[in-house]
Amino acid sequence: MIRQMTAEDAVPVLEIYRKGLDTGDASFEMLVPDWETWDAKHHAFARLVWEYETRVLGWAALTPVSTRHCYRGVAEISIYVDIECLSRGIGNRLLTRLVEEAEAHGIWTLTSSIFPENQATRRLHLRHGFREVGIRQRIAQRNDCWRDTLIFERRSSTVGT
Repeated sequence: MIRQMTAEDAVPVLEIYRKGLDTGDASFEMLVPDWETWDAKHHAFARLVWEYETRVLGWAALTPVSTRHCYRGVAEISIYVDIECLSRGIGNRLLTRLVEEAEAHGIWTLTSSIFPENQATRRLHLRHGFREVGIRQRIAQRNDCWRDTLIFERRSSTVGT
């Protein structure tokens, strides 16, 4: 079941995020923030969790790409599934709903930055109408190793047309 995320979901959401960070292929981040920091960073809308038998197994949320008014309809997506539950379609269902929620709140462009090695996430984005728009070579380091990121975006066909 997909439902709106609440503050009561903080512990499982941050734990799933930690597991993702531990893989080394989910983010440049190394440390999981506290809930207040996470909460302040993300849009108040389009925060979703996938729950099964009262257990949160995945989540998705949006982060503004800029504070400038002209970019108010552009957001970066975050989508994380518990590593014990990969390949069950949870990410696919979360992303479907996240796109719907984003458009319902006036978001016209969704972006994502993905490590090239993360093939499953690349395929997921392509299935949902994202296109690969470029590569940022050696954009930042993780564990003292320079990494590239692929930039994906999805332009809404209904918002901002």
